[in-house]
Amino acid sequence: MPYAVKLLNNISAAAKELLPEENYVLGDAVAAPDAILVRSADMHSYERNPELAAVARAGAGVNNIPIDACAEDGVVVFNTPGANANAVKELVVCALLLTGRDLLGGIAWARGLAGEEDVEGKVEKGKKNFVGGEILGKTLGVVGLGAIGLKVALAAAALGMKVVGYDPMLTAAAKAALPEDAEVVDSLEALWPRADYVTLHLPQNAQTKGIVGKDALASMKQGAILLNMARGGLVDDAALLEALDSGHLGRYVTDFPNAAVVAHPKVVPVPHLGASTPESEENCALMAAAQLRDYLEDGIIRNSVNYPAFDAPRATPVRLCLLHKSEADLGEEARALLADCGVAALYRNERGAVAYSVVDLEKAPAPEQLAKLAALSGLLRLRCL
Repeated sequence: MPYAVKLLNNISAAAKELLPEENYVLGDAVAAPDAILVRSADMHSYERNPELAAVARAGAGVNNIPIDACAEDGVVVFNTPGANANAVKELVVCALLLTGRDLLGGIAWARGLAGEEDVEGKVEKGKKNFVGGEILGKTLGVVGLGAIGLKVALAAAALGMKVVGYDPMLTAAAKAALPEDAEVVDSLEALWPRADYVTLHLPQNAQTKGIVGKDALASMKQGAILLNMARGGLVDDAALLEALDSGHLGRYVTDFPNAAVVAHPKVVPVPHLGASTPESEENCALMAAAQLRDYLEDGIIRNSVNYPAFDAPRATPVRLCLLHKSEADLGEEARALLADCGVAALYRNERGAVAYSVVDLEKAPAPEQLAKLAALSGLLRLRCL
């Protein structure tokens, strides 16, 4: 039977190359999918069917997916970190250049001179109203040094900016890849007052929602510029507007404008263009489709946000995948129940409260053996490939 994959958003056609018709039914009308490919569609109210085994987000942010509830149902959720990193990096660089000087204000004013006499003279007289500074030598505070934040740090350094970064989950590889003179601080309180510009590159969750609030804004430099190409909810709108009105915050650029901030004269509202490039959309689609294919066909888990990684090739033709509670040692129980099937390999990885056990077998279990496995305490999902 082909795997059924439901599309909740338009996905780049490139994904179809990795999910060919002979093995997959792909479309938005799939009724009982084995997997879902999604971009921005809100899945919090989506009714998951019992067959659903995986969700792949063609993008980095997963706040539109109930990842904890999916974990409890044995549904593996994937994202595509880094696939859209270059597109977002370029938008951040654009924002730095746009806001260093009042380019948008100047362009709008100059366009308003259309039809008037002596445009050249008026331009020379009026340009003083839009004077701004250069970004060379200024300090950029980068909050979050993952795939996107790292690229932003490197680009900013190449433009002559000083980089101060913060990331409590900073990897050794990312730290080694930072610009040579970049400084990594151990708290946000140490970053805010140092930066002329602050750019946010972290996920939105219970810990980060409203992370840029009244205290953070008050500790920033007078006239600092805040860039938010990550998620709108990271910034407290009321505190932001107060800081803009007082003049303490110079400008706010956001890729997630909302009704509260969109009309403010010091807000540059970008219509969620961070990953909206053909290159980025194709990269995300290909990465998401590849991860779904590898999980559905071989039980491989790469870039899951709710289950542990697993990347061992099959040792035998039959693979049994058990998604379960960490407190249960279901792999060993499966080994005992399936001893006559020829256990060739047993793997177990944990992530918080959930675990993933994989058993490679010489021959397929009998229906009664699978029934006994399905009844094990702590099991969330059983897949026999």
